[in-house]
Amino acid sequence: MSQVVHTRRLQAVDLIKRKAEGRKIIALTAYHAHTANIVDSYCDFVLVGDSLGMVMHGMESTLPVTLEMMILQAQAVMRGTARALVVVDMPFGSYEASREQAFLNAARVLKETGAGAVKLEGGARFAETVAFLTERGVPVMGHIGLTPQSVNTMGGFKVQGHGAGDEDRLRADARAISEAGAFAIVMEGIVEPVARAIATDPSIRAATIGIGATAACDGQILVLEDMLGLSDRVPKFVKSYGSLRAHIEEAVRAYADEVQAGRFPADGHTYRPR
Repeated sequence: MSQVVHTRRLQAVDLIKRKAEGRKIIALTAYHAHTANIVDSYCDFVLVGDSLGMVMHGMESTLPVTLEMMILQAQAVMRGTARALVVVDMPFGSYEASREQAFLNAARVLKETGAGAVKLEGGARFAETVAFLTERGVPVMGHIGLTPQSVNTMGGFKVQGHGAGDEDRLRADARAISEAGAFAIVMEGIVEPVARAIATDPSIRAATIGIGATAACDGQILVLEDMLGLSDRVPKFVKSYGSLRAHIEEAVRAYADEVQAGRFPADGHTYRPR
């Protein structure tokens, strides 16, 4: 009788351990069971990002994404993974009003999806919320720098760290979130020297995860569809590791041509009576 080998799913503490050991943390986004299954073997954590609003639904920003949308896609990703820690974005409007609101919604996410952590955007002003959640058993990943949920107050998707005092502000954000108990912090769209200074700051205990930041971060994350060449437009920080859009279009064109010409389905694709 063969022995069944059970794979232990990674947890938030494992990312902290990887930082301590100097092992790079690998992460990608996923919104579906099938793509989650592909990346599961290679990623330490998979982020169910509110970027699904733009990637899956063609929204102009992440702001219209609802908690129900996040829960539905996180359930799919959990079904597609067995190894990676699954982190779920808290969408706009689900945590800002109060610490209590944040806890109730975060608890709902963890209960209804089985995910291992939540992520919320914002720096020092949300440190109390992060502490409130972590004290109540909710693992929290922070997110500083370019925070897409603040696109309207930022004046667009603008790289952070250019202005005087920005390094001090961003470093203070990272320290506050780390001290509040976040196990990791996504650093998005921050100019390299500033991002490097934060990532190498020994007072920041949380693992730093870069996206448009610096190679000095403890790990990196990209939107899967961006790095596979499926997206129409991608930020400068994305490196294309594939050109799936062209391959998909080629396949769809071939299918359409064969249907139009009557070549599909052929005999091998139909059923015969017994």
